[in-house]
Amino acid sequence: MSEKKSFEESITRLEEVVKLLERGDAPLDSALALFEEGTALIKTCSKMLDDAEQKVTILSKGDTPSETPFDREGIKE
Repeated sequence: MSEKKSFEESITRLEEVVKLLERGDAPLDSALALFEEGTALIKTCSKMLDDAEQKVTILSKGDTPSETPFDREGIKE
C-alpha cells in the first residue's frame, strides 16, 4: 500500500530522482523507471500547488467555501 507523501517529501524525492538521472550511469530500464517516477511526482506536486492556490484565492477574497446544489437547467439531454 502506497502512503501519500507530503509536498515537501515529494519534492525531496523528485530532487533525488533528478540527481540520479543527471549522473547518467543508470541502465536504460532503471533510467526509464526513474523518469516515470519523476513525471508522476511532478504531476502530484503540481496538483498540490494548484489546490493550495485555489484555497489562497478563496481565503483572500474573504469568501467562505460552501456547497451549492447542481443546477441541471440549461443542460440538454
